[in-house]
Amino acid sequence: MNILYGLILIALGILASPSLLLSRRPDAKEILDKIAPYQGWLGLIFCAWGIWSIIKTFLFIGLLKYHALWWFTWLAGGITEAVLGFILGYATINKLVLSNSEEAQEKGERLIARLRPIQGKLGVIGIVLGVWMIVARLLFY
Repeated sequence: MNILYGLILIALGILASPSLLLSRRPDAKEILDKIAPYQGWLGLIFCAWGIWSIIKTFLFIGLLKYHALWWFTWLAGGITEAVLGFILGYATINKLVLSNSEEAQEKGERLIARLRPIQGKLGVIGIVLGVWMIVARLLFY
């Protein structure tokens, strides 16, 4: 893991909880409006990247023995990234992947209905994990 991974989690967290950003910086609405057309593709990319991160954590399960905190941080980051990516990219994911199957679309709708209410909290978790990854990388690893 590197600092870039932490920065990506922070950016995803900000995109997932725009009200948090707008409450602190009202001028950020212009930036968020510019990013909005690309949000679906960004979500799709980061959902896939998060899934790959989860897979990689289990491929490197040997790290658990020596660096348990770092391994769990990596896993939590991957899960957060995959879920936030799914939420942000749901429209694109639905159109490209889920639209081929009626059953997959129904499952996707149920999942997104359960995730949307906690989107802001997940965004904050993403920001905190991203900051932790950067700090831990600079101080410990």
